[in-house]
Amino acid sequence: MLWIKAFHIVFVASWFAGLFYLPRLFVNLAMVPADSHAERERLLLMARKLYRFMSLLMIPAIGLGVWLWVAYYWGTGGWLHAKLLLVVFAIGYHHACRSLLRKFEQFANQRSERWFRVFNETSVLLFAAIVVLAVVKPF
Repeated sequence: MLWIKAFHIVFVASWFAGLFYLPRLFVNLAMVPADSHAERERLLLMARKLYRFMSLLMIPAIGLGVWLWVAYYWGTGGWLHAKLLLVVFAIGYHHACRSLLRKFEQFANQRSERWFRVFNETSVLLFAAIVVLAVVKPF
């Protein structure tokens, strides 16, 4: 079971690395001048590739997490319920990133660079809260 836990941690950390960086690319995309097509296309290419890669990382992260939950943590205290709720938010954040990426691809982004800077911090807060719940198990 320790191998499962170790790989779960590796895939979660890798997935969140993408969740940390993709919104940063959105900040850069929001700052691109309208006449800078090459820069915009380069950033969009990076964002598309990163989204695909982090989606592939999310699948084993969630699968291994479910395996741990069923095999080891089933019926555990409230900390796990809170952690699972935050994981659902992280999955939603992941899909929100896809929606934002599509808006950039369609020239339909209406959000400012500042909004994306705040959005970027959401993944850090989610990650920190999930780690604290998993390690400290406060309730």
